[in-house]
Amino acid sequence: MRVKLLDLGIQYRRIKKEVLREVRKVLDSQGFVLGSNVLGLETEIAEYTGSRYAVGVASGSDAILLSLMALGVGRGDGVITTPYTFFATAGSIARLGAYPIFVDIHPQTYNINPDSLEILLRRRSRSIKVIIPVHLYGQCAEMGAINSLARKYGLKVIEDAAQSIGAEYRGRRAGSLGDAGCFSFYPTKNLGGIGDGGMITTSSKRLDGLLRILRVHGSHRRYYHRVVGVNSRLDEIQAAVLRVKLKYLDSWTEMRIRNAQRYNRFFREKGLTDYVTLPHVEGYNRSVFNQYVVRVKKRDALRAHLSRMGIGTEIYYPLPLHLQRCFRYLGYKRGDFPVAERAARETLALPIYPELSESKQRYVVSAIAEFYRRFG
Repeated sequence: MRVKLLDLGIQYRRIKKEVLREVRKVLDSQGFVLGSNVLGLETEIAEYTGSRYAVGVASGSDAILLSLMALGVGRGDGVITTPYTFFATAGSIARLGAYPIFVDIHPQTYNINPDSLEILLRRRSRSIKVIIPVHLYGQCAEMGAINSLARKYGLKVIEDAAQSIGAEYRGRRAGSLGDAGCFSFYPTKNLGGIGDGGMITTSSKRLDGLLRILRVHGSHRRYYHRVVGVNSRLDEIQAAVLRVKLKYLDSWTEMRIRNAQRYNRFFREKGLTDYVTLPHVEGYNRSVFNQYVVRVKKRDALRAHLSRMGIGTEIYYPLPLHLQRCFRYLGYKRGDFPVAERAARETLALPIYPELSESKQRYVVSAIAEFYRRFG
C-alpha cells in the first residue's frame, strides 16, 4: 500500500466542476486584481473567524510582514516569537530590521510557553513591541495568558494562524484573538489555494484601513502615496477558488479530527504509547489538525522505515530558528531553548488529510508497530 503525506488530487476531483466554473468566470471577466471575489472572500473570512475585517494579501508571509508594518515595527524593535515554527515568522521580523526574540515552547502543544514568556518580559520589556504566537499544527496558543502579558507590558499581539483556520480557543476562532491574525492559503493548508495567497484579520478599523493602503505600495488612490508599502494583493483567481473551498472547510476539518481520533485509538490498541507520544490538545481548544505530529523514539530510523513501506512523512521543523545560520548575529546557541530543540529531534508528521481512509491509517500504525517490534 502507498500512503501519501498529502493527496490534494482527491479533494480537487470532488470539486473540480465548481472550481473550473468559477475560474472561467474570472477569465471571462478579465478582472484579475482586487475584484469582487477578493472582496467577497474578505467578507466571508472575517465572518468565519469572528473578526470585523479581513484583508487579502499575496501570501501568509506577507500577512505577517504587513501586520508588523501596520503596527509600526521597524529597525531596532524587538518582536517575540517561537523558535519552533516555519521560517516566515521570524524572517518577516528580520526583513524590517527588527529583532526576533525567541521564547521556548510548551513540551506538549509545541506553542509558546506563557511561563517562559513572562520570565523573558520581566527581564527585557522596554525594547519589545509585539508578540507573535504561532498556532502550530492547528491548535491555538494559550492566548488568555499571552494577551494578559501583552496588556501588562503594553505590547501588541499578531497571531500567526497560517496552519489554524477554524481552530478555536475557548470558543473563539483563530484570527480574532489578537490585534491581527495572519493566514496562509498555500496549497497544503486546510484551506489552500492553487498557489500563494494570504489574509489578515483584525477588528481594528484603523489597522484595516492602513493594511489596505500598505498592500498597494502605500497608495490610497492611484499614484498618490501616503507611506511606503509593498505590492501584495490576493488575486481574483485565487479568491474564486478559495470561495468554493471555504464552503467545504468545516466538513474537511471534521474529517481531519475524525482521522486524528482514529490514529489515537489505533496507537493505543497496538500498545504503542511507550514509543509514540500522541498529539496533545488542551481541553479548551479545538484543533483543526493541519498536521498530525507525534513524538517518537528513533525518529530518523522510523521515518526511513516508513518510506520503505510507501508511507509519506515530514519533519516540522528539523532545525529551530535560533540555530539557523542567518540568525547567528542574534547570539543564540544550542541549548538556549531545550524544549524546542528536543521537539526538532523527535517529532514526525503523519498523513492526516481529510480523505485518508481507515485502511490506510491502520497500515501506517501497523508499519510503526512493526518497526518497534523489530528495533525496540
